[in-house]
Amino acid sequence: MADQPKTAEPGRARLSPRKKQQVSRVIQYVVLAAALVALVLYADWGSLAQNFAKVDVARETLPDLFTVALRNTIIYAVGGFVFAFLLGLLLALMRLSQVGPYRWISLVYIEIFRGLPALLIFLMITFLPLALPGFAVPGGTYGQGILGLGLVGAAYQAEVFRAGLQAVPKGQTEAARSLGMSATRAQVTVVIPQAIRMVIPPTTNQFVSLLKDSSLVLFLGVSGEYVELAKFGNDLASQYANATPIMVAGVTYLIVTIPLGYLASRLEGRKGRTR
Repeated sequence: MADQPKTAEPGRARLSPRKKQQVSRVIQYVVLAAALVALVLYADWGSLAQNFAKVDVARETLPDLFTVALRNTIIYAVGGFVFAFLLGLLLALMRLSQVGPYRWISLVYIEIFRGLPALLIFLMITFLPLALPGFAVPGGTYGQGILGLGLVGAAYQAEVFRAGLQAVPKGQTEAARSLGMSATRAQVTVVIPQAIRMVIPPTTNQFVSLLKDSSLVLFLGVSGEYVELAKFGNDLASQYANATPIMVAGVTYLIVTIPLGYLASRLEGRKGRTR
């Protein structure tokens, strides 16, 4: 007689993939809830509030938090971004140039400044007066901060621009040339504007990165009217022996960076829908 097909034993029926997924999700929720309960029960909330959220200390950060620290952070970030934007565009054009030395110079710059920690760049800037006697960065402390952020940001922005320039259809250039435009004019009036529009989302993210990297300016030895958020919070934390100013500085960063990050996501989503 032919073998009878085996049937699943009672109580040992295999779970469907969907059921397994539901069980896995329930287990994850239980573990997460248990972790939250443990955090609530065992954390010393009074001590945390005293050391990280002391209202009296937080009040001492005002109004300099906004009139000095945040203002300087924005100055460093915007100045560094403009520098990185212009130098990055130039490097991207050099990288795509048919002239070999231009490509090599651009490639070497990008690889070096993307490979080095940003902190080292700022430390090197502090030694420029020793290496070049009589040389001073224009703009003083602001100029040094903007230079450091711009040099680092340009290497990343160059790659963003290179991707944008390569994404512009070659037919756009051919159409411009057929209208009698020179190669340079077609690049400036047709290709580059389209490339800039394409890279607005990643460029916004690049600005957010520079805004956070502006905290490295503290390694330039800034003080007084030149401090940015990180240095401002650290100085007051040392003065009051309390971490509340650092928390306040962190929250201020988030007030600026979260909306910018959301804007970049919206722009990226809009760009994806229009493709």
